[in-house]
Amino acid sequence: MSIMRVGIDLAKNVFQLHGVDVHGKVLLQRQLRRNQMLAFFKKLAPTLIGMEACASSHFWARSLMAMGHTVKLMGPQFVKPYIKGNKNDVNDAEGI
Repeated sequence: MSIMRVGIDLAKNVFQLHGVDVHGKVLLQRQLRRNQMLAFFKKLAPTLIGMEACASSHFWARSLMAMGHTVKLMGPQFVKPYIKGNKNDVNDAEGI
């Protein structure tokens, strides 16, 4: 199976990724450093990527859309209800 959706929790240096297939099965849970992001997504087939809207999300959205991915930005208030447990990078990426 291939990854259909990826949620990214953006940070200053380390980004948390959470990817699922069509059935919602987790296929990807990993951290990437800022300098690894573009190289990773160049290798990935075009997919739907969700990010919480923030100052840097617009830069990453433009960069990922240029590679053929579809990017959806969401306000933090719409992500919060989907976060399970305490707030941390892994739970945030899964909620997104």
